[in-house]
Amino acid sequence: MSAVLKANETIEWSTRPETGRDAEAVHAVVRAAFPTAEEADLVDALRADPAWIPGLSWVAETPDGEIAGHALLTRCRIGGADAVALAPVSVLPAYHKRGAGTAVTRAALRAAAEQGEALAVVLGHPEYYPRFGFVPASRMGIRASFEVPDEALMALPLNGTGAAPLPSGTIEYPAPFGV
Repeated sequence: MSAVLKANETIEWSTRPETGRDAEAVHAVVRAAFPTAEEADLVDALRADPAWIPGLSWVAETPDGEIAGHALLTRCRIGGADAVALAPVSVLPAYHKRGAGTAVTRAALRAAAEQGEALAVVLGHPEYYPRFGFVPASRMGIRASFEVPDEALMALPLNGTGAAPLPSGTIEYPAPFGV
């Protein structure tokens, strides 16, 4: 961390798509955000997988350019139709509760919508993801192929108009997820 932060200090987050030179910093952010290296290794594996979608791996930077947050959307399939899976969302511990996760998640979801993606799914904290509009996926007829609490598996339509039919059925995650 390049600066000492005061409690509740507001930070202006800059968000942008990940570039090739960011891989090491992204790995470090994801590794620091979780208790094991599994999620960081997952991001690295997804980067080399056909599920990787250019422009849907986003970073949040501090005003001095330090990468402090990351959000990734990759291709998944639901009932045979294309969708995107949001995972993982990571923030360096020093920047928790300062808006980095929110900023980078909003930017990634906005980019997915702009690229024409219709639906995003996330398996995560039911207290956190509804702020972006996620609702239990079961309301849309979407389920995982493994046991998961209903409130933790969520979906978000990205097409805004509701004109395009949304997929329903079982989520097929990319191979690196191991499910």
